[in-house]
Amino acid sequence: MLIERITILGTGLLGTSVGLALRAHGFMGSITGWDRDPKQLQIALNRGAIDTASIDAPSAVKGADLVVLSGPVFAIVGWMEQLSSCLKPGQLVTDVGSTKRRINACAERWFNQPGHADFLPGHPMAGKEVSGAANGDATLFDGAVWLFTPNETGVMDAHAQALAAEWREWVSRFGSKTMDLDAVRHDELCAWVSHLPQMVSTALTALLEDKFGDAEDMRAIGGRALREMTRLGCSPYSMWRDIAHTNADEIESALLALEQRLTHLRENLKSPELREEFSRANQFRLCQPAPPIPDKV
Repeated sequence: MLIERITILGTGLLGTSVGLALRAHGFMGSITGWDRDPKQLQIALNRGAIDTASIDAPSAVKGADLVVLSGPVFAIVGWMEQLSSCLKPGQLVTDVGSTKRRINACAERWFNQPGHADFLPGHPMAGKEVSGAANGDATLFDGAVWLFTPNETGVMDAHAQALAAEWREWVSRFGSKTMDLDAVRHDELCAWVSHLPQMVSTALTALLEDKFGDAEDMRAIGGRALREMTRLGCSPYSMWRDIAHTNADEIESALLALEQRLTHLRENLKSPELREEFSRANQFRLCQPAPPIPDKV
């Protein structure tokens, strides 16, 4: 095994879950952690997601075979710039950032070049509406798709390629299915399958709060459908600010398309067009199971 020393920068929900998943699936090497919040770092340490807590990021990554950057996109980009001069050839860096175009561009600038460490951008399609190390879960990635968006430019050396292949194997052990995407395509798809549902849930939940507040009768009759529709509305802004900033164009496009569709529904509540919309929705709902995930899209 080439990966014997792993460093996780950012021991929140995903970073702690990565550490717990590694231990749960038999990783016997060392896991060092660092977080700007000492409380989160201590929780990750207490839970066994990491076995060493570092005082700063440069010290944490020294000698690591694999560095996992786990945080909001802007934090990841900041770490990439800070560590690009600290990391050495033979080290592999990956991340769990929710958007990839910005991260891929920075990877092309600071990594995957002679004399520099290598970078494999990644994004597990897994999470919760709550954050923090206390909510980390070794099974969080089981059944999820773990996306990778390797840069087309810049070539990893043989050692880095072997490290990347081994990391992919660990991801598979977590129970995730791996899939490669172009970074632009990644952000387009995630705007529809992840970011749009979040914005819809946030808008609906905020609207209900404005209109009904603490009305007991509304809350009493709100059933499973309402709970599921508004569950994501509890997600903290800190988790979504960077996603909105770094994928604004794609999210705007998805929101505009939805606004137009809602307008169509509103204008056709008493016409046969409403039946057609339900028919279209049921075609998607009742579609056949998804085909096997290809290695490259």
